[in-house]
Amino acid sequence: MYAPIENYGVIGDLHTVALVGANGSIDWFCYPRFDSPSVFGAVLDHEKGGRFVIGSDGGNVTGRQLYLPDTNILITRFLSEEGVGEVMDFMPPGPSDESYRGRIIRIVKVVRGVMSLRLECRPAFDYGRAAHTVEVRGDRAVFHSPGLGCMLKVSAGGDAPMAMRTDGEGGVVARGVLHENSVLAAVFQGVDDRGADSDCPDLDGCLHMLEQTEEYWHQWLRRSRYRGRWREMVDRSALVLKLLCYEPTGAIVAAPTCSLPEDIGGVRNWDYRYTWIRDASFSLYGLMRLGFTDEAARFMDWLKERCGDLQPDGSLQIMYGIRGEKTIPETVLSHWSGYQKSAPVRIGNAAANQLQLDIYGEMMDSVYLFNKYGTPIDSELWTNLSRLLEWVCDHWDRPDEGIWEVRGERQHFVYSKLMCWVALDRGARLAEKRSFPANRERWLKTRDAIYHRIMSEGFSARRNAFVQSFGSDTLDASNLLMPLVFFVSPTDPKMLSTLDAVHCPPHRGGLVSDSLVYRYNVATTEDGLTGEEGTFSMCTFWLVEALTRAGRLRHARFIFEKMLSYANHLGLYSEEIGPRGESLGNFPQAFTHLGLISAAFNLDRRLGSRE
Repeated sequence: MYAPIENYGVIGDLHTVALVGANGSIDWFCYPRFDSPSVFGAVLDHEKGGRFVIGSDGGNVTGRQLYLPDTNILITRFLSEEGVGEVMDFMPPGPSDESYRGRIIRIVKVVRGVMSLRLECRPAFDYGRAAHTVEVRGDRAVFHSPGLGCMLKVSAGGDAPMAMRTDGEGGVVARGVLHENSVLAAVFQGVDDRGADSDCPDLDGCLHMLEQTEEYWHQWLRRSRYRGRWREMVDRSALVLKLLCYEPTGAIVAAPTCSLPEDIGGVRNWDYRYTWIRDASFSLYGLMRLGFTDEAARFMDWLKERCGDLQPDGSLQIMYGIRGEKTIPETVLSHWSGYQKSAPVRIGNAAANQLQLDIYGEMMDSVYLFNKYGTPIDSELWTNLSRLLEWVCDHWDRPDEGIWEVRGERQHFVYSKLMCWVALDRGARLAEKRSFPANRERWLKTRDAIYHRIMSEGFSARRNAFVQSFGSDTLDASNLLMPLVFFVSPTDPKMLSTLDAVHCPPHRGGLVSDSLVYRYNVATTEDGLTGEEGTFSMCTFWLVEALTRAGRLRHARFIFEKMLSYANHLGLYSEEIGPRGESLGNFPQAFTHLGLISAAFNLDRRLGSRE
């Protein structure tokens, strides 16, 4: 009843996205923004969530999916002995307008023989909590719920009639037989209070929008500077990151879904439809690497606004809404059963109230790189960054919840201290390069104190490795970033021994299982949660980078190539990978795709220099 997470493709309009299954079913769609309530949510409740299906109505049909090359236009194909049909799904990219309400366009055609086609559209507004009415008006059906109205319009060419009727359950259905060269278009979009739809395109209009959308993505991707060995995978990752950018504000969401489980049947289910300072800073780094400076500049504008609106204590929140909202209350949708009965289904995220000291390092590293390779930052941003660096000097030695957002007691996480070191180091470097006024002596003194503390308390002589928190013997994959941020040399004996310790299997105290990396050992980490989780895909790419910089290129390349095999059929990654190679967690995840970009960039460069 639930399709594997890896069976989905994604389309979007830079305001929101939709997940499209290999069976032609749209099972996730929040409208009109990433963080809006869902209209289709069958991926989280097969019976109550709502879906929009266009697919084959016959048996013995094989489904295949691919993207139109170099675009985010998804083609789902249905192959049978009688014929071959295609559904081309896309969302025309929207402008930088907060009031914009986009549309899903689904163009259906038969390319060989005949195809029995089924259409089913059954929305479930406000995560299935809001009742709605449905009215069929000829070639369109209008759905009205409190606060939101939507419409489905079907227009056909030639001998492709599809008469809709209500199904008695709040949706509409239609069936028909399409012959070779038959074409129809189905458009799902918002309507006003009266159900007006004068701007809804017909078949010819949809075909024109298809051409425009294809050209948009082609022009955007041409800006990429990557020409290395893994160009196809890097390009797809770049296209995913672009889909996760919210055009009106420049914010970047961590993932477009919520509550897809890290453990089937478990409780590790979170809402990622927001902007983490950490995730977005890493995403900016990945986009900058490829030459997408416009997106980096947009995010920097968003970040500047956040730095100018600090917490009462002078700190940043770890995450915000895509329009800068500070309040993101976490609630549970108790009426939904969750993906494969993985409850609770959470919306909102209480981690917004956590203390995570590492965000200042990731932010300052990104600002430093943007100033170097993008546009020099202005004096207003520098003034606010200076305040934040003073805050880091005052608070770096506090325990926190850390990068993994534990829901247990705060700890002195080594990675949090590492990133405080990065924040002060990059701040001092930036002040020197730009001749900015700065409290350099204090920043450098505190930076050096952090260094000595990590070396004395963050390295376990017994494990011969950098560990998760001061005084512990537990490993943490986040320490693989130490050479990447230039805290230690990639060939420092302490780093090499850490690499060796991490690379042991879990039953021997390590974090690697058949080249895939766990972020930490849940059995020895007090994270305040029960259950298991999969390997963390971005951590595997971190391992590739650490091995690359250590000169272990054959090993790094082998792990990288194996990791590429865990992408789904469209080149998309979720947050985690399960024991059978299945996707787990929210999907697609920005963290993973930017990790792929960075690993591919550095590994390709090192392999090229060696050759």
